[in-house]
Amino acid sequence: MNNNLIQYIYGIADNSLILGQRLGELCGHGPSLETDIAMTNISLDLFGQVRSYYQYAAQLIGGDATEDTIAFLRKERDYKNVLLVEQPNQDFANSIARQFLFDVYHLLVLEELQNSNDVTLSAIAKKSIKEVSYHTRFSSDWIRRLGDGTEESHNRIQSAINDLWIFTDELFHQTDADKAMVTEGIGVDVTLLKTNYFKKINEILEEATLQIPTIEYFQKGGKQGIHSEHMGYLLAQMQYMQLAYPNMNW
Repeated sequence: MNNNLIQYIYGIADNSLILGQRLGELCGHGPSLETDIAMTNISLDLFGQVRSYYQYAAQLIGGDATEDTIAFLRKERDYKNVLLVEQPNQDFANSIARQFLFDVYHLLVLEELQNSNDVTLSAIAKKSIKEVSYHTRFSSDWIRRLGDGTEESHNRIQSAINDLWIFTDELFHQTDADKAMVTEGIGVDVTLLKTNYFKKINEILEEATLQIPTIEYFQKGGKQGIHSEHMGYLLAQMQYMQLAYPNMNW
Protein backbone atom coordinates (compact mmCIF):
# COMPACT_ATOMS: atom_id res chain seq x y z
CA MET A 1 0.00 0.00 0.00
CA ASN A 2 1.45 3.35 -1.07
CA ASN A 3 0.48 5.57 1.85
CA ASN A 4 1.92 8.70 0.23
CA LEU A 5 -0.29 8.16 -2.82
CA ILE A 6 -3.36 7.62 -0.65
CA GLN A 7 -2.65 10.79 1.33
CA TYR A 8 -2.06 12.66 -1.92
CA ILE A 9 -5.44 11.52 -3.25
CA TYR A 10 -7.08 12.69 -0.03
CA GLY A 11 -5.39 16.08 -0.43
CA ILE A 12 -7.09 16.54 -3.80
CA ALA A 13 -10.40 14.78 -3.25
CA ASP A 14 -11.21 16.14 0.21
CA ASN A 15 -11.25 19.68 -1.17
CA SER A 16 -14.03 18.75 -3.56
CA LEU A 17 -15.93 16.71 -0.97
CA ILE A 18 -16.05 19.50 1.59
CA LEU A 19 -16.79 22.25 -0.94
CA GLY A 20 -19.50 20.05 -2.47
CA GLN A 21 -21.03 19.66 0.98
CA ARG A 22 -20.99 23.42 1.51
CA LEU A 23 -22.67 24.01 -1.85
CA GLY A 24 -25.25 21.33 -1.05
CA GLU A 25 -26.27 23.38 1.99
CA LEU A 26 -27.28 26.18 -0.39
CA CYS A 27 -29.80 24.09 -2.33
CA GLY A 28 -33.05 26.07 -2.33
CA HIS A 29 -31.38 29.24 -1.10
CA GLY A 30 -29.95 30.70 -4.31
CA PRO A 31 -30.78 34.28 -5.34
CA SER A 32 -32.64 32.96 -8.40
CA LEU A 33 -33.82 29.56 -9.59
CA GLU A 34 -31.23 29.39 -12.39
CA THR A 35 -28.34 30.23 -10.08
CA ASP A 36 -29.63 27.87 -7.40
CA ILE A 37 -29.70 24.98 -9.87
CA ALA A 38 -26.27 25.91 -11.26
CA MET A 39 -24.64 25.82 -7.83
CA THR A 40 -26.37 22.56 -6.97
CA ASN A 41 -25.06 21.07 -10.21
CA ILE A 42 -21.54 22.23 -9.36
CA SER A 43 -21.92 20.42 -6.04
CA LEU A 44 -22.95 17.24 -7.89
CA ASP A 45 -19.99 17.61 -10.27
CA LEU A 46 -17.63 17.77 -7.32
CA PHE A 47 -19.19 14.73 -5.65
CA GLY A 48 -18.87 12.79 -8.90
CA GLN A 49 -15.17 13.59 -9.05
CA VAL A 50 -14.77 12.66 -5.40
CA ARG A 51 -16.27 9.22 -6.00
CA SER A 52 -13.63 8.47 -8.65
CA TYR A 53 -10.82 9.52 -6.31
CA TYR A 54 -12.17 7.61 -3.32
CA GLN A 55 -12.84 4.46 -5.34
CA TYR A 56 -9.21 4.52 -6.40
CA ALA A 57 -8.05 5.14 -2.83
CA ALA A 58 -10.21 2.25 -1.61
CA GLN A 59 -8.52 -0.08 -4.12
CA LEU A 60 -5.13 0.99 -2.81
CA ILE A 61 -6.13 0.54 0.83
CA GLY A 62 -7.81 -2.82 0.27
CA GLY A 63 -9.71 -4.77 2.90
CA ASP A 64 -13.13 -3.40 3.73
CA ALA A 65 -12.35 0.12 2.51
CA THR A 66 -14.94 1.67 0.19
CA GLU A 67 -15.71 5.12 -1.11
CA ASP A 68 -18.32 5.37 1.67
CA THR A 69 -15.99 4.50 4.53
CA ILE A 70 -13.43 6.99 3.23
CA ALA A 71 -16.01 9.75 2.88
CA PHE A 72 -17.96 9.21 6.07
CA LEU A 73 -15.96 7.26 8.65
CA ARG A 74 -12.73 9.19 8.97
CA LYS A 75 -11.95 11.47 11.90
CA GLU A 76 -11.60 15.23 11.46
CA ARG A 77 -7.80 15.11 11.49
CA ASP A 78 -7.85 12.56 8.65
CA TYR A 79 -9.37 15.03 6.18
CA LYS A 80 -6.72 16.93 4.22
CA ASN A 81 -8.77 19.71 2.61
CA VAL A 82 -7.61 23.30 2.70
CA LEU A 83 -9.23 25.69 5.15
CA LEU A 84 -10.77 27.76 2.33
CA VAL A 85 -13.36 25.18 1.29
CA GLU A 86 -14.66 24.50 4.79
CA GLN A 87 -15.53 28.13 5.50
CA PRO A 88 -19.29 28.43 6.14
CA ASN A 89 -21.86 29.94 3.82
CA GLN A 90 -22.81 33.48 4.73
CA ASP A 91 -24.30 35.62 1.99
CA PHE A 92 -24.25 34.88 -1.75
CA ALA A 93 -21.17 37.03 -2.27
CA ASN A 94 -19.24 34.97 0.26
CA SER A 95 -20.19 31.69 -1.41
CA ILE A 96 -19.21 33.00 -4.84
CA ALA A 97 -15.90 34.41 -3.58
CA ARG A 98 -15.01 31.08 -1.95
CA GLN A 99 -15.95 29.25 -5.14
CA PHE A 100 -13.94 31.61 -7.33
CA LEU A 101 -10.78 31.45 -5.23
CA PHE A 102 -10.90 27.66 -5.27
CA ASP A 103 -12.02 27.16 -8.88
CA VAL A 104 -9.05 28.98 -10.38
CA TYR A 105 -6.70 26.82 -8.32
CA HIS A 106 -8.62 23.61 -9.03
CA LEU A 107 -8.45 24.14 -12.78
CA LEU A 108 -4.70 24.78 -12.71
CA VAL A 109 -4.14 21.59 -10.71
CA LEU A 110 -6.22 19.45 -13.08
CA GLU A 111 -4.45 20.86 -16.12
CA GLU A 112 -1.17 19.59 -14.69
CA LEU A 113 -2.57 16.37 -13.21
CA GLN A 114 -3.52 15.26 -16.72
CA ASN A 115 0.20 14.64 -17.22
CA SER A 116 0.57 12.41 -14.15
CA ASN A 117 2.48 9.15 -14.45
CA ASP A 118 -0.43 7.58 -12.58
CA VAL A 119 -2.87 6.62 -15.33
CA THR A 120 -5.89 6.62 -13.00
CA LEU A 121 -5.26 10.13 -11.67
CA SER A 122 -4.54 11.33 -15.19
CA ALA A 123 -7.85 9.87 -16.41
CA ILE A 124 -9.81 11.46 -13.55
CA ALA A 125 -8.23 14.83 -14.31
CA LYS A 126 -9.04 14.57 -18.01
CA LYS A 127 -12.63 13.65 -17.23
CA SER A 128 -13.07 16.40 -14.62
CA ILE A 129 -11.42 19.32 -16.38
CA LYS A 130 -14.41 20.20 -18.57
CA GLU A 131 -16.65 20.48 -15.51
CA VAL A 132 -14.14 22.56 -13.56
CA SER A 133 -13.64 24.86 -16.56
CA TYR A 134 -17.36 25.61 -16.37
CA HIS A 135 -17.17 26.12 -12.60
CA THR A 136 -14.39 28.67 -13.13
CA ARG A 137 -16.34 30.56 -15.80
CA PHE A 138 -19.44 30.59 -13.61
CA SER A 139 -17.74 31.97 -10.50
CA SER A 140 -15.57 34.41 -12.49
CA ASP A 141 -18.63 35.84 -14.26
CA TRP A 142 -20.36 36.37 -10.93
CA ILE A 143 -17.30 38.12 -9.52
CA ARG A 144 -17.47 40.55 -12.44
CA ARG A 145 -21.23 41.05 -12.10
CA LEU A 146 -21.15 41.69 -8.39
CA GLY A 147 -17.98 43.77 -8.38
CA ASP A 148 -19.04 46.01 -11.25
CA GLY A 149 -22.72 46.07 -10.26
CA THR A 150 -24.49 48.12 -7.65
CA GLU A 151 -22.78 49.80 -4.73
CA GLU A 152 -24.16 47.16 -2.38
CA SER A 153 -23.08 44.19 -4.54
CA HIS A 154 -19.63 45.73 -4.96
CA ASN A 155 -19.20 46.22 -1.22
CA ARG A 156 -20.45 42.73 -0.39
CA ILE A 157 -18.14 40.92 -2.82
CA GLN A 158 -15.17 43.08 -1.82
CA SER A 159 -15.83 42.23 1.82
CA ALA A 160 -16.04 38.52 0.98
CA ILE A 161 -12.76 38.58 -0.95
CA ASN A 162 -11.10 40.43 1.92
CA ASP A 163 -12.32 37.86 4.44
CA LEU A 164 -11.31 34.79 2.41
CA TRP A 165 -8.00 36.03 1.04
CA ILE A 166 -6.23 34.89 4.19
CA PHE A 167 -6.79 31.26 3.15
CA THR A 168 -5.35 31.48 -0.37
CA ASP A 169 -1.66 30.94 0.38
CA GLU A 170 -2.30 27.49 1.87
CA LEU A 171 -3.28 26.27 -1.59
CA PHE A 172 0.41 26.28 -2.53
CA HIS A 173 1.85 24.58 0.55
CA GLN A 174 3.22 21.06 0.10
CA THR A 175 2.82 18.16 2.49
CA ASP A 176 5.37 15.35 2.69
CA ALA A 177 3.04 13.21 0.58
CA ASP A 178 2.81 15.97 -2.03
CA LYS A 179 6.58 16.18 -2.27
CA ALA A 180 6.94 12.42 -2.56
CA MET A 181 4.38 12.23 -5.37
CA VAL A 182 6.00 15.12 -7.25
CA THR A 183 9.32 13.29 -7.08
CA GLU A 184 7.71 10.20 -8.61
CA GLY A 185 6.09 12.20 -11.39
CA ILE A 186 2.62 11.44 -10.06
CA GLY A 187 1.67 14.64 -8.24
CA VAL A 188 1.47 18.28 -9.20
CA ASP A 189 4.05 20.72 -7.82
CA VAL A 190 1.58 23.35 -6.62
CA THR A 191 4.38 25.77 -5.73
CA LEU A 192 4.87 26.29 -9.47
CA LEU A 193 1.21 27.29 -9.89
CA LYS A 194 1.26 30.20 -7.46
CA THR A 195 2.37 32.97 -9.84
CA ASN A 196 -0.13 32.00 -12.54
CA TYR A 197 -2.90 31.64 -9.95
CA PHE A 198 -2.55 35.13 -8.56
CA LYS A 199 -2.14 36.54 -12.07
CA LYS A 200 -5.49 35.06 -13.12
CA ILE A 201 -7.16 36.11 -9.87
CA ASN A 202 -5.84 39.66 -10.16
CA GLU A 203 -7.04 39.98 -13.76
CA ILE A 204 -10.61 39.07 -12.83
CA LEU A 205 -10.63 41.29 -9.74
CA GLU A 206 -9.39 44.25 -11.75
CA GLU A 207 -12.11 43.68 -14.36
CA ALA A 208 -14.61 43.62 -11.51
CA THR A 209 -13.27 46.95 -10.15
CA LEU A 210 -12.28 45.17 -6.94
CA GLN A 211 -9.24 45.84 -4.81
CA ILE A 212 -6.68 43.09 -4.30
CA PRO A 213 -6.24 42.51 -0.55
CA THR A 214 -2.80 43.05 0.91
CA ILE A 215 -2.08 41.00 4.02
CA GLU A 216 1.12 39.59 5.45
CA TYR A 217 -0.20 36.66 7.47
CA PHE A 218 -2.08 33.72 5.97
CA GLN A 219 -3.87 30.91 7.77
CA LYS A 220 -3.00 27.29 7.08
CA GLY A 221 -3.23 23.85 8.60
CA GLY A 222 -5.99 22.06 6.70
CA LYS A 223 -3.57 20.08 4.55
CA GLN A 224 -2.08 18.67 7.77
CA GLY A 225 -5.54 17.87 9.16
CA ILE A 226 -5.64 20.89 11.48
CA HIS A 227 -8.97 22.50 10.67
CA SER A 228 -11.03 25.51 11.66
CA GLU A 229 -13.86 25.33 14.19
CA HIS A 230 -16.33 25.01 11.30
CA MET A 231 -15.11 21.60 10.17
CA GLY A 232 -16.49 19.63 13.10
CA TYR A 233 -20.01 20.98 12.59
CA LEU A 234 -19.82 20.20 8.87
CA LEU A 235 -18.73 16.62 9.49
CA ALA A 236 -21.42 16.14 12.13
CA GLN A 237 -24.03 16.87 9.48
CA MET A 238 -22.33 15.03 6.65
CA GLN A 239 -21.58 11.86 8.60
CA TYR A 240 -24.80 11.61 10.61
CA MET A 241 -26.71 9.18 8.39
CA GLN A 242 -23.80 6.78 7.93
CA LEU A 243 -23.05 6.73 11.65
CA ALA A 244 -26.71 6.38 12.63
CA TYR A 245 -27.39 3.70 10.01
CA PRO A 246 -24.12 1.85 9.35
CA ASN A 247 -23.31 0.31 5.98
CA MET A 248 -25.54 2.63 3.96
CA ASN A 249 -24.37 3.03 0.37
CA TRP A 250 -23.65 6.46 -1.12
